[in-house]
Amino acid sequence: MFDCGKIAVIGGGSWATAIAKIVLDSTHHIGWYMRRDDRIEDFRRMGHNPAYLTGVHFNLDEIEFTSDINKIATEYDTLVFVTPSPYMKNHLKKLKVRLRDKFVITAIKGIVPDENLCCSEYFHEVLDVPTDNLACIGGPSHAEEVALERLTYLTVGCSDLDKAQAFADILANRYVKTKVSDDVIGIEYASVLKNVYSIASGICSGLKYGDNFQAVLISNALQEMSRFLQSIHPIERRMEDSAYMGDLLVTGYSNFSRNRTFGTMIGKGYSVKSAQIEMEMIAEGYFGTKCMKEINRHMHVNMPILDAVYNILYERISPQVEIKLLTDSFR
Repeated sequence: MFDCGKIAVIGGGSWATAIAKIVLDSTHHIGWYMRRDDRIEDFRRMGHNPAYLTGVHFNLDEIEFTSDINKIATEYDTLVFVTPSPYMKNHLKKLKVRLRDKFVITAIKGIVPDENLCCSEYFHEVLDVPTDNLACIGGPSHAEEVALERLTYLTVGCSDLDKAQAFADILANRYVKTKVSDDVIGIEYASVLKNVYSIASGICSGLKYGDNFQAVLISNALQEMSRFLQSIHPIERRMEDSAYMGDLLVTGYSNFSRNRTFGTMIGKGYSVKSAQIEMEMIAEGYFGTKCMKEINRHMHVNMPILDAVYNILYERISPQVEIKLLTDSFR
């Protein structure tokens, strides 16, 4: 059985904090990289993340904090990346340690900007990490519910299912159930697209479309997601599985979804900039929409919901006009 060895979390946001909580329940030791030394000092003083999931308290004796990503990459065997996708490259630019012998797990639900690659593709193509040393974590999962220890289901994807199972076993506990999959690319792109569709759901909510239409929107979103996944990575997969449909549903409907919140504000008339300022949190779907639009220019998949969200966010077309056109295309 594969041994994950010493595990480190790279990132300081809500999902990074949730994953650290889960891993510590099993291992009782992690390395934890955060970019800002002042945030680390506040964490040590308060006993919890000062900015995210502040109700989750940690045993500080179980955590080795550092703002030196090279120290983490040198001393730890399994590296769980949980940074916002727009900032991942900036963190990795500081890296002088080769990652090819590490078990690299991405819990980043986004595309690497400029590269237009999902995170596992970036680690493989740019940083030379072998595919069997790459894994991802799929939902459905909200960090806030993990913090409350509400029952959560996670999928660990890796082409090496023994490695996937080893990490899944670490994540599994009384409030987290796990399964494994070899569909790394599918899970990652699904996690990007569900954020886009969550923005669409929020826009429709802000425009006062009701539950009847939301159900039609989400069912069409699942069909659109399936078309794209089959085009970019054509394997047999069950779209009704939790890593695909489940993640889409929770992100599209939940009040914890920052992408849905962002979309709701856009639907109510906020500009993109004003919505981002008021939220004070990153809605990955905003960046993911542009990246997916650019990727699909080469794929030519029929994706009317993606196109509608892109037109609203980047072409500044009226949400009322764009969503009305979208509704006419649904059946």
